Amino acid sequence: MNRNRWGAVWTALLCLLLSGCTASTNYAQQHTVALVVKSTQTEFWLSVFAGAEAAATEYNLTLNIIGPETEEDYEAQNQMVADAVSAGAQAIVFSAIDYENNAAAIDAAAKEGAKIVAIDSNVASEAVSTYIGTDNYAAGQMAAKAALERMQAPLKVGIVNYDISSANGQERERGALDIFAESGRAEIISVINTLADAYHAKRDTAALLTAHPEINVLLAFNEPTSVGAAQAVDEMGLSERVFLVGFDSNVATVDGLQEGSVDALVVQNPYAMGYLGVESAYKLLTGQAGGMERVVDTSTQIVDRNNLFEVDSQKVLFAFDSR
Repeated sequence: MNRNRWGAVWTALLCLLLSGCTASTNYAQQHTVALVVKSTQTEFWLSVFAGAEAAATEYNLTLNIIGPETEEDYEAQNQMVADAVSAGAQAIVFSAIDYENNAAAIDAAAKEGAKIVAIDSNVASEAVSTYIGTDNYAAGQMAAKAALERMQAPLKVGIVNYDISSANGQERERGALDIFAESGRAEIISVINTLADAYHAKRDTAALLTAHPEINVLLAFNEPTSVGAAQAVDEMGLSERVFLVGFDSNVATVDGLQEGSVDALVVQNPYAMGYLGVESAYKLLTGQAGGMERVVDTSTQIVDRNNLFEVDSQKVLFAFDSR
């Protein structure tokens, strides 16, 4: 075979190989996932992002993380969902600010073909394939039990909750109220809803404690409200008199555990929410959703001064892979 014939053969083989490579590349094309959350500011969400990014790396996904400036702006979330789908997101991992008012945006995204995974706070949409997060009713029960088990006197309870339209906050409140009612030794003095930032939570908690000096137990149901409540208790000099149970891990509340303004924390697993949320999106996009559970409980743990420095407590308090 002459040189020209060999050249033609090699050229044909090379084209076939390149064609095969191109087909393989198209087959393994990266999927795009949008993680649309309530906030991008708190340590809770930074831990969610760490888990989500780890899963995106492991499963070779393009991941876009977005969220509004405040945890009350459900309209901005709705626009972010629509924009993500328009930009090519094939799956939405979503934490709803408003259980009802976010539903239409999620339904619309699903009609465009996007797969839907809910994390942390669910949404009133049948398009959600799986919810991954805390059993919020049980977490509220844990918070109430933490106070009941650690206090002997009758409880005069104040509750500092966040947006009244957030499903997880309302479930936590309901769980706590049910346990207090069952105990027979707790009186609910007042329940307030405040903005999910430390400044407003501190201001509103201080007003609550001023109006109701008989309160000796405070429950705060997420990270910003817990930080604000702890600051109010500390600045008002009430650490010895008011027993505070907060939620989530934050430098301020962990310091409060050591210094006395916080007595117990219900700590969630946000890293797992982020990781499992993105992993579930990958499974939905690649036809591996068989047997996927409708609800995945990422668990919670009580941390107080007695177990603060135990290994298990340190794992949940500080963000790293604790799945």
